[in-house]
Amino acid sequence: MPRLHWAPLWAGILIGALLWPLLWPGQLALRDMLVLDSPALSAGALGTGDLPGRNVPQDGLLALLGQVVPASWVARLLLVAGAAAGAYGAVLLARLQGAGRVPTLAALTVALWNPFTVERLLQGHWSLVIAAWLLPLIAAAGLTGRTNLQWIALWAASLTPTGALLALLTGVGTARHRVSTLAFGLACCLPWLLPGLLRGDAAASAASVAAFAPRAEAGATTAGSLLGLGGIWNAAAVPASRELGFALCGVLLFAVLLTRARRVPRALLFIAGLGLGGALLAWLWPEALTWVVAHVPGAGLLRDASKFSALALPAYVAAAAALTHRWAAGALALALLQVPDAPLALAPLAPQEITVDASLVERAAGRDVLLVDTPPLARRADGTVIIHPLSKALSTVESGALVVDGVVVDAPTPRWTASQEAWEERDLERLAELGVGLIVAEGEVTETTAAPRSRTLGLTLLLSWLALPLAPAVRRSVRR
Repeated sequence: MPRLHWAPLWAGILIGALLWPLLWPGQLALRDMLVLDSPALSAGALGTGDLPGRNVPQDGLLALLGQVVPASWVARLLLVAGAAAGAYGAVLLARLQGAGRVPTLAALTVALWNPFTVERLLQGHWSLVIAAWLLPLIAAAGLTGRTNLQWIALWAASLTPTGALLALLTGVGTARHRVSTLAFGLACCLPWLLPGLLRGDAAASAASVAAFAPRAEAGATTAGSLLGLGGIWNAAAVPASRELGFALCGVLLFAVLLTRARRVPRALLFIAGLGLGGALLAWLWPEALTWVVAHVPGAGLLRDASKFSALALPAYVAAAAALTHRWAAGALALALLQVPDAPLALAPLAPQEITVDASLVERAAGRDVLLVDTPPLARRADGTVIIHPLSKALSTVESGALVVDGVVVDAPTPRWTASQEAWEERDLERLAELGVGLIVAEGEVTETTAAPRSRTLGLTLLLSWLALPLAPAVRRSVRR
């Protein structure tokens, strides 16, 4: 009788229980996540629009592939592939620790089934979840000297700017060839880093730090929530179980894993300390983060500090793999009990039927569109807030304004403000100078003579990023 391979079977069960809603037809739309089947290949999607490239190269890749296949299915496949890669990384770390069957299963559970995964998916941060899942693989590949595998995983994690930073820190911290890994990691950041430097992105507002501050979950306190990889700022993205006291299981799990800290590679402990320390410091000393965010251009990436707790995942996985069988069984149970309702809580991930005015998209013909009376946010049929579909289906003049609890967290962009003022004066010539090709107001469409904006830089950076997986082959040939 063939031997049953428990690790792949258990990984498949966990992945299926978490991502089952993605099987439904439709397009992905949940809070910050909006992936249409055919998103616009706009300057904003390529990171060269009015706003900092917060979703680059992710949006550019989806828009490019969306011209051939439905982009919403590409995102689903990426999520499943990311989870599978995370499971493989957990198994590699378990092998590195010499783990038996039960500790390996515990390590797999810690890697895949955790509050960070569930809460960030509910917030719509799907590419950040992929990056978090890839961190154990990046760490394991680095510690075992598999540089090529590490670079590929690092590249895959760089779909989003935060993912690129998390992967870069984990990669450099565990790599045997740190200088070359650092150079490769920085190259993965270029799609959003270079446009930001050329554009001279302004610093974020100080109010944004308070808006995105970590929050306590019932029974765990803020510190305990962060140590358990929870504590997201948006209470609406927190599973019901976390507010019923199950967050305390994360604190208990941390205590169990801490008993095996001596068996965890020092590099992983350092990386975990960096992530958890940064998240806790942002909570304990918000004034310091407020100053950084308000005065350092591009530091707005740090304001959602709880997301950096993901850096602890490789260390947690390694610690779980180092447990004895009895304690590993307890850790596995605690990991599941952190979010026992995860499959039910993630039901809102189910794709939605999203309709977009195809005639408007055709008429725009790639030109920038000013949406005068269209709010940046919309609501699904169940009332859940989503990004307005037109902002992804068209190349729009991006406002970027964000109001949280009546407080202006992010002010609108200068181009959007100038365009609104020009429209109020019906100054079409000025709108054309601002690059606005269409104005949609009260259901009426007005055109100017503005041509589509150049996307040369953004496309060049995207194609260069897509070519980065060839770097390991080039590296091998050079070494020969």
